[in-house]
Amino acid sequence: MSTCKKARAEATSVVSPDRLSCLPREIKGEILSHLNIEEAIRTSTLSSIWRDAWTDTPKIFLRDGNFPRTKFVMLVEMVLSLHKGTIEKFDISGEGSYHDEFARWMLMLSRRSPKSVIINLNSWPRYRIPSCLFSVADLKSLRLENCIISLPREFEGFKSLTYLSLNIFSSTDRDIQYLVSFCPVLTNLRLSSFEGIDCLNIQAPKLKYLRVNGDFVYIKLDVPNLKWAILSLRHEVKAYQSVPIVHDKESYLKQSLGSLSDIETLSVSGFFLKYLSNGCMHTKLPVVFRRLENIYLGICFWDQSEVSAACSLFQKAPNLKMLELWSYPLGLSDQDQVSITVQVQMDHLITASVEDFGGLDYEINFVAKLLSWAPALEKLNIKWNGETDCGRVLAKLLALPRVSPRAKVTVTF
Repeated sequence: MSTCKKARAEATSVVSPDRLSCLPREIKGEILSHLNIEEAIRTSTLSSIWRDAWTDTPKIFLRDGNFPRTKFVMLVEMVLSLHKGTIEKFDISGEGSYHDEFARWMLMLSRRSPKSVIINLNSWPRYRIPSCLFSVADLKSLRLENCIISLPREFEGFKSLTYLSLNIFSSTDRDIQYLVSFCPVLTNLRLSSFEGIDCLNIQAPKLKYLRVNGDFVYIKLDVPNLKWAILSLRHEVKAYQSVPIVHDKESYLKQSLGSLSDIETLSVSGFFLKYLSNGCMHTKLPVVFRRLENIYLGICFWDQSEVSAACSLFQKAPNLKMLELWSYPLGLSDQDQVSITVQVQMDHLITASVEDFGGLDYEINFVAKLLSWAPALEKLNIKWNGETDCGRVLAKLLALPRVSPRAKVTVTF
């Protein structure tokens, strides 16, 4: 009896198809999307049921890795020509040179109407993005690296694009302005390491997250719903060349910061604070940042204009809760002692920190002011990175009077 049962069980296991093979094509494609594309293609040898299952995978990841150039080119073209389903995400990266094939790949890709595209091909010269990629109407996310961006005249915009990241690229003022402004639902924008852009004009009514790290002469922001921003100017020479398009310093500031009234987190680094101070930021700031709770600020404490600009920023952020300062040693010279004559109210500041603290008198004096401005301060963390007598400096810091009875000053080395 037991032998008969065993035989029936074995027979059943032989004729029953495996569970994965019985799944719908779109589910098998989703499973295969978790493999790299070469491994997904290899599943076609499992059985006739799996022969072309990889052609329905919604996510395509292509890495040249250890592939010989010829084999990688064949792989990319096979994938783009044989894929049948919807491409939710197309991600290609490599170190080899594929300039001869790139335009053809982009044409094949554009015909598949991908929703998300990531291109990170690092060989030089930079890859010129062909016009066909700018015709993909349903694109929702676009990330390009090491490229040249020149918009076609017939560009009508990406009506569904919410995420745009451009890194190590060259373009023009006009093309970047049009590219951003013709994305009406864009919420996340990242621009870094760019060339050819002097006047960076960003108009994006839905934008919530902005990151800019590069060189420019002038910046204009029209982003009324921005919540989070990182703004970094890389080279000092650009900052000192900054000249308002309209020769009016108040207008200059309004165009730089006037639309950021709803900002919640702001990070300013590199020479961007110097750039703002050139517009006489300390004279009149045209906006109050009522929702601004977190500030990350790179500052030269021995630069009077930067210190004044920082104080002006603090004055216009009445609900600031967290402040992180990075002390920049750039441009240190024998100049007059920096004076801080304004009284800043920082009633809601709870935590503050100073990174790369060198123990200079300029820095100590600013910390002293900070302790006198913040009645609700609980923690002030100072990260030491100096070469002066740390014992003497530590004694000075711990002896500083503070307006908050709960304020605790800690120094880490």
